[in-house]
Amino acid sequence: MKTIGLLGGMSWESSIEYERLINEGVRAARGGTSSADLIIRSYDFAAIEALQEAGDWDAAGQLLAADGRRLQDAGAELLVLCTNTMHVVAPAIEAAISVPFLHLADTTADAVLGQRLDTVALLGTRYTMEHVFYRGRLEARGLTVLVPPEPDRTTVHDVIYDELVRGVVNPDSKQRYLHIVDRLVAAGAQGVIAGCTEIELLVTADDLDVPYFPTARLHAEAAVAAALADDDCRD
Repeated sequence: MKTIGLLGGMSWESSIEYERLINEGVRAARGGTSSADLIIRSYDFAAIEALQEAGDWDAAGQLLAADGRRLQDAGAELLVLCTNTMHVVAPAIEAAISVPFLHLADTTADAVLGQRLDTVALLGTRYTMEHVFYRGRLEARGLTVLVPPEPDRTTVHDVIYDELVRGVVNPDSKQRYLHIVDRLVAAGAQGVIAGCTEIELLVTADDLDVPYFPTARLHAEAAVAAALADDDCRD
């Protein structure tokens, strides 16, 4: 089993889901008392949020790249960044390491294409919905990506930062999200990407009538598969 390095804490509300899902996946695959071999760097999200609000992606990239290298030096054999938004600095991280980096957008695209869909809605932070680092990577795989217009886009973003990253799961906000999804489906979306890992705390597949792509779960499953590739269960 390979050692997985996790860059998390952005926010910890979703990062602990990564840890749980990865550990559950390893236990399901190997049985007994098996769990994942993890090295974790968890951040003070307030510091990360300040860099986001300032648009200081260079500083954020330098920080995450340096810590990605530290995880590798500590023994990580593959790296997972436990957030959609901060994949804006994925190139900096990849340039700093020599072990595999599991890009969340690639995992998501694989899942969408695996269901033979070509048009999907993307919900996430304003950065993820508006910038090309994530949406463009999906579009490069041949997907049409719909994002909410205003004021729905602001609603999606504000619920994430004002509620979900603070551990607040509000039923009224869930209904607002579901109405936004309904409008995107009416506009042609065949499925919905939870393009912020905290959204999975609010909306589940059972809430929707179209395919749902929970990115944290998909990413965690990909990490387990990569860690256990060629595993003979004797290590």
